[in-house]
Amino acid sequence: MKLTVKLLDIENRGVLLHCTDAQSMRVRDGDRVQIVDEATGKTAQAHVDTTGSLIEPGVIAVYRPVNATLAVDEGTPVEVRGAERPASLEHIKKKMDGGRFTKDDTVDIVRDIVDDVLSPGEITAYVTASYINGLDMDEVEYLTRATVETGERLRFTRHPVVDKHSIGGVPGNKITLLIAPIIAASGLLIPKTSSRAITGAGGTADLMEVLAPVSFPALEVQQMTEKVGGAIVWGGATNIAPADDKIITYEYPLRIDARGQMIASVMAKKFAVGADLVVIDIPVGRNTKIPNPQEGRKLAREFIDLGERLGMRVECALSYGESLVGHTIGPNLEVREALAVLEGATEPSSLIQKSISLAGIALEMAGKAGPGQGAQAAADILRSGKALEKMRQIIEIQGGDPGVKADDIVPGEYCFDVRAPQDGYVIELNNSALVTLARLAGSPYDHGAGLLVHAKKGTRVRKGDPIFTIYAEREWRLERAIEVGRTLMPVLVEGMVLERIPHERWV
Repeated sequence: MKLTVKLLDIENRGVLLHCTDAQSMRVRDGDRVQIVDEATGKTAQAHVDTTGSLIEPGVIAVYRPVNATLAVDEGTPVEVRGAERPASLEHIKKKMDGGRFTKDDTVDIVRDIVDDVLSPGEITAYVTASYINGLDMDEVEYLTRATVETGERLRFTRHPVVDKHSIGGVPGNKITLLIAPIIAASGLLIPKTSSRAITGAGGTADLMEVLAPVSFPALEVQQMTEKVGGAIVWGGATNIAPADDKIITYEYPLRIDARGQMIASVMAKKFAVGADLVVIDIPVGRNTKIPNPQEGRKLAREFIDLGERLGMRVECALSYGESLVGHTIGPNLEVREALAVLEGATEPSSLIQKSISLAGIALEMAGKAGPGQGAQAAADILRSGKALEKMRQIIEIQGGDPGVKADDIVPGEYCFDVRAPQDGYVIELNNSALVTLARLAGSPYDHGAGLLVHAKKGTRVRKGDPIFTIYAEREWRLERAIEVGRTLMPVLVEGMVLERIPHERWV
């Protein structure tokens, strides 16, 4: 069918057809069409939306990503015909039915994700099928390799290249802001590509964005790392493992982080940046992704196994995950806390000890410290000010202000103190509830939103003492967080009334 192009600035690989044209072509919403510009020979495939009023019959509205392939002008006549479903949909359905992905299946799916052949609903089906039925280690390796092969890679002439990753699940885990400059200050290379938050209130990329831009092409990341020893950037802008960030986009609304996809996600980015040595932080405990040490050890073995398959040396650390790291949750608050430590603060000890322990493992793996001496070596670099100087270099080369200080970074202007209802000890911190409150307050998109926790587990409080403060940049978000917080009870003080029954007072 001959149709006339109307260009629409919509970020979706689709087209819009009038319902009468769609009926004539025997296509429905969600089907695919092939668009051919016969003058240039260029073609593109897109999924279909239909309308009875937004365009006239005889017109096809082409969305921006599709026109990046076609490169047609408004009013260009094109040939439009029905298209076959991609083979990757059959692979996804097989997984939904409990089957296994082959290597070729995985390559088809990942390539179609990168090329925007699959619709948002179809990618969501892939994510969900992998989450429900899981991926075995062969499938994880296939996914890792396909994710790397469909993007760019960094290739350094100097080695070893070091990387670290935390699998998440613990709020306030801002350790990369200390670990990366410590490792770089030791003379090693650490090209740290990071994600934005999936289930949390701030990914490392969200935090670093407070200090400097984080969106760079792969070549620039390599050049910055070679020049100053390290970089902390958002992986989604690099075209390094591009399928991974697209998959994360569809995991985000579901708040899921499928185990096999998570392992492949982590290791694909390490493989793609040329890492030789990788340290993986696995927080363990209630309300984390890994509930107990047994599961943590199993996951560690999977990371190490995959590393061996890919030619990388991997070591994992099981860390305490039942309390937030430091006292803050949310971009500005976490960055301020991390910068204060780089500037010489001796608290919070949970942030300092976790950071130097993991950095120490990397230093030992790279031969920069002897066995059992890594944490002390990392602590020496931190206390000497070398890590602060290196962080300033990283901030500067990424386009930020190298003179920024912790006191320059402020939380949102609206705040509310949650106070102890009575005397006693804090006996419980619910990580997931704290993250929920921080997100309701606006984190991570509102950088000033988040929580400052004054009393962690085991702290003695008196009635009326502030337990934590909620910060927000918008008053309505603060009010919403307060409202939900009254039902979540993220912090428990011994002797508190947990629930009142009946919930309503009868007269």
